[in-house]
Amino acid sequence: MRGAHALNLPQLRAFVAVVDAGGFGAAAADLGLSQSAVSHALAALERALGAPLVVRSAPVRTTALGDTVLPHARDALAATDAIGDAAALHDAATGGTVRLAATPTVRQGLLPALLRQWSERLPGVRVRVFEGSGEEIDAWLAGGAADAAVVVDPPQAAAGEGELGTLLRVDPFFALLPLDHPLAGESSVHVGDLADDPLILSPNGCERHIRVIHRLGGVAYSLAHRVRDLGTLISMVQAGLGVSILPEVSRPLVPDDLVLVRVVPHHSRRLVLTGPRERPWELPVRALVEAAARSGRQTGPGSDGTGATGPETTPS
Repeated sequence: MRGAHALNLPQLRAFVAVVDAGGFGAAAADLGLSQSAVSHALAALERALGAPLVVRSAPVRTTALGDTVLPHARDALAATDAIGDAAALHDAATGGTVRLAATPTVRQGLLPALLRQWSERLPGVRVRVFEGSGEEIDAWLAGGAADAAVVVDPPQAAAGEGELGTLLRVDPFFALLPLDHPLAGESSVHVGDLADDPLILSPNGCERHIRVIHRLGGVAYSLAHRVRDLGTLISMVQAGLGVSILPEVSRPLVPDDLVLVRVVPHHSRRLVLTGPRERPWELPVRALVEAAARSGRQTGPGSDGTGATGPETTPS
């Protein structure tokens, strides 16, 4: 291309600003430059390309060549800005602390692998994990006690509202049964077949999903025991006091004398790493979310659809 070696970003930025502002004076104000500097930058670009890019009228109009060049100029500037953002996130990795909130099952079943990844990719970011119920986590994130959280089924972002975070896992539900239970060897179990077993549940965000499973299966919901501590729940199932329904992220916590069997109707929840909705995310939070998103893109979903996936989106 004629004179292509002489192109530079300030020239492209001046060209786009003049077109968007409709004139040299307004463009100069937007860029924080003198009108003469903007005029010289655009003129230099036109000399490099060998033809005018704008008609100097009021307002300024693009020429045929200007129409062709304009989208490429915008793309070049967008790419430059993206590089700057990437550098800012890299800088964030040199230091900072993120207070990360998660439920007990997520903390024990999902976070260990994430913490290892973050320690390798972002060695300067310290992650402090706080464990709580779903309701506590929402309150901590909204009130500023937590900088980030792994939340369950956050609302999808509406147009213009910004983005929500990175989908870490689609987490299906399984029945927790003793090994000597008649259905322990099955590949799946209908929730109706568990109706005669006392149901033991933890209220940490799972009960509403289990109600959905019963409704989809046409089975009346009846709860025998509600316990807050997951260890207590597991001990009660081990003691033969009933069965439970847990998300698959709980699998690392299941002892050898119990088994997880996929529940029918199939039902899943979404685990999303996110920052606060009502205030800007700190750079270390953005760095963690971006690292989790990259890891998801590299690994892809598991063969059963429960592995990490690529990002939903991350705010800028």
